[in-house]
Amino acid sequence: MDAAKLNELKKFIQLCKSSPSILDDPSLSFFRDYLQSLGAKIPSSADTAADSKSSYVVEESDEELADAGVKINIEEEEEEDEIIESDIELEGDTVEPDNEPPQKMGDPSVEVTDDNLDASHSAKAKAMDAISEGKFEEAIENLTQAILLNPTSAIMYGTRASVYIKMKKPNAAIRDANAALEINPDSAKGYKSRGIARAMLGQWEDAAKDLHMASKLDYDEEIKNWLKKVEPNAHRIEEHRRKYDRLHKEREDRKIERERRRRRAQAQAEYEKAKKQEQSSSSRKPGGMPGGFPGGMPGGFPGGMPGGMPGGMPGGMPGGMPGNVDFSKILSDPELMAAFSDPEVMAALQDVMKNPANLAKHQANPKVAPVIAKMMSKFAGPK
Repeated sequence: MDAAKLNELKKFIQLCKSSPSILDDPSLSFFRDYLQSLGAKIPSSADTAADSKSSYVVEESDEELADAGVKINIEEEEEEDEIIESDIELEGDTVEPDNEPPQKMGDPSVEVTDDNLDASHSAKAKAMDAISEGKFEEAIENLTQAILLNPTSAIMYGTRASVYIKMKKPNAAIRDANAALEINPDSAKGYKSRGIARAMLGQWEDAAKDLHMASKLDYDEEIKNWLKKVEPNAHRIEEHRRKYDRLHKEREDRKIERERRRRRAQAQAEYEKAKKQEQSSSSRKPGGMPGGFPGGMPGGFPGGMPGGMPGGMPGGMPGGMPGNVDFSKILSDPELMAAFSDPEVMAALQDVMKNPANLAKHQANPKVAPVIAKMMSKFAGPK
């Protein structure tokens, strides 16, 4: 058998598979009768359209339910409660912060002479006597005098800080401790005084850090006793913070996941909507060549193509298309059958069939224009 004829037959069978309503064409009645004689069941155009419509309705219903389910789930997840942190049970007493004006500080640019050093030591000695007698105000006055005479001494600031602690003035003590550490970063007295002052203010974690540093530099029993008070609270605060940092992170991760799912659901819904619209458009146009000739190729164009094909063939096609077309002319033309397998050509033909006015924009296409011209010659019939 001729290979070219076999190839045409294969293409025709593919055409029938994609659009069984082709067999309704009167010119193909001989083939339809032959298939039925072999026991083949050929659906009518009405059955095909009904099945397509029924399938579309079911799919639409299922997708609407699915979309509604997505929205409900997202709304339920978005109702997640805010995280409310519980109180931390801490032990130990604290004091009210002192808000008095800052104490006098020494001028580090002042030159310290031997006489200044002697006078500073003398003032410190008086301060120590006053401390032993519980005269803290007097001690502060003498230590301030000693600092002004020798502003480069970390020990002087550290000593005055310890007196402020006895007077329950932690903020003043912290200022002096900071000054001592600026002069000497390894001042054990500076870390110790600042750690105790911070503990008095309830700054448990910072207090623990300072006291641990002080114990490394110059360990004593007072530091040990303060650490026993400070460390349990510092540990509770750290555990509390870690717990709620984790909970907040998990909540944020869930929020990000919800947003990701929402966007995915929205994209899916938009895709399904476009898909349904395409299916709906196809179901309202029974028959047709693969790729979709609206109205179907066989059986002609109902009512013709009014006004002809503007701007296309020479002279146009006035009076519309003929009511019936000999479809065998198209199937027997190998060039047309080959062209129908080209997506670009099929898209252009579909565009023209939808709106004949679109013919003009495809005339410059060397692949499309010859096919349209040839089809028009087939439709026109013998002259």
